Amino acid sequence: MPESLSNVLAQQGITAPFPIQVDTLPDTLAGRDVLGRGKTGSGKTLAFSIPLVARLSSGTRRPSRPSGLVLAPTRELATQITATLIPLASACGLKVSTIFGGVPQGRQVSALKAGIDIVVACPGRLEDLMKQRLISLDSVEITVLDEADHMADLGFLPGVTRILAATPAGGQRLMFSATLDNGVDKLVKRFLRNEKTHSVDEANSPVSEMTHHVFHVAGVDAKKQLVHRLASGSGRRILFMRTKHQARKLARQLTEAGVPSVDLHGNLSQPARDRNLAAFTAGTARVLVATDIAARGVHVDEVELVVHVDPPAEHKAYLHRSGRTARAGNSGDVVTVVLPEQRRDHAALMRKAGINVRPQQVTADCPPVADLVGEPAAYQAPAPKPVQHTPANNSRRPRPASGARGGQRPHRRRKPVTT
Repeated sequence: MPESLSNVLAQQGITAPFPIQVDTLPDTLAGRDVLGRGKTGSGKTLAFSIPLVARLSSGTRRPSRPSGLVLAPTRELATQITATLIPLASACGLKVSTIFGGVPQGRQVSALKAGIDIVVACPGRLEDLMKQRLISLDSVEITVLDEADHMADLGFLPGVTRILAATPAGGQRLMFSATLDNGVDKLVKRFLRNEKTHSVDEANSPVSEMTHHVFHVAGVDAKKQLVHRLASGSGRRILFMRTKHQARKLARQLTEAGVPSVDLHGNLSQPARDRNLAAFTAGTARVLVATDIAARGVHVDEVELVVHVDPPAEHKAYLHRSGRTARAGNSGDVVTVVLPEQRRDHAALMRKAGINVRPQQVTADCPPVADLVGEPAAYQAPAPKPVQHTPANNSRRPRPASGARGGQRPHRRRKPVTT
C-alpha cells in the first residue's frame, strides 16, 4: 500500500486492518476482481477505498470522464463514502465528487466539467446525467458496487446493469454485498471476471459485540413511556419507526421533552437530511429518529443504542437497522419494543435472524431499563420557535364593505345572463 495512504490512516488513528481488509487488499491492489461478503460495520468502505485511490493515483484527469466509479444505494451512504475517500484521494492528488438526486444537478455538472477522478453516485441521477451526455463512463478503470443487495431491494438492479455495461469490459470491478439473492448473483456472473470471493462472516450474521434485548410492554402508553426513557441517556442512539409521520412526530416530542432529536426519512429534502445527519454526527442532537432509509445509509461512530420502536417487517431489515451500533469493533445494544399483538410475529422474525434472546416484561422505571439507559443526560431546553410578525403596512388593503367610502365603488350583483 502506498506510504502516503498509510500516513493518512495513521493520522486518523487507523493502524491495524480489519479482517475484510486483510483478506481483500492483496487481490484488489493487484488489480483482480473481488466479491466481498461481510456484515455491516466490518470495514468494507476502506477495503475498496484504498485500492481505488492507490490504483488511480498515476492517471490523467479529463473533464466529465472519471477513472473511478463507486455506486451506492442511498444518498447518505454516497455522502459518507465520499467523506472516507476524500482524505485518501487528496494525499494522492485525486479529486472526488458525489452525484445523487434530490438536489439541483448544476453544481454536480460543474464539478464534472472541471475534471473529477472518482465519482461516488446513486444510480438514478447518474443515469440521468448519462442520458444528457454530461458524463461518460468509457474511461472508468475501476468500478465499485457497494451494498449490492440493498440495490436489489430498492429495485435499482436494471439501472445498475445499464451503468456497469457502460464501463469498459476490461476494467477492474469490486462488489460488496451481504447476500447474493434478488438478482445480485446475476450481476456477479455477468460483470466479474475470475473474481476472488472473500467472506468474513456468514451473510446476515449477528455481530458478536452487539447485545440484543426484547422488551415486552403492556400497551401503547407503556410503550411511549419506555421509548422516552430509552432516549434519555447521554450517548448517541437511533430510534427506528415504520412511518415518516411517526418519525417526525417522535423527534418533535423528544426535543420538546428536553432530549435534542432530529428525524431522517424520505419526506425530507436533501439539504434537510444533510443538516439533520450533521447535527447527529456532531452531537448537537443525541437522538436520530429514522425510518428504514437510514438502516443502510447512516454510518456514524459510537452509536450506543438502537431501538426498534416499531419492529421491522422482516429479519434482514432487523439486522441492517441493528448494524448502526457495534461498528468497527465497538460494542452496542439493540432493543426491540414489542406490544402484545406483535409478540408472535416478532418471535418468528428473531428466529430467522438467528438471534436467541429471552423477552422481558418491562416498564419505563424497572431495573433492566435503568441499567441500559445509564445516567440520564441533563435536560436541554428546545430552541424557541421563531415569532411571526404581521407587517404593519399590509400591501393588501381590505375591501371596504358595500357602500363604504374610500375611492372604491360598491359591489353590485350582476344580472344572470340568459342564453
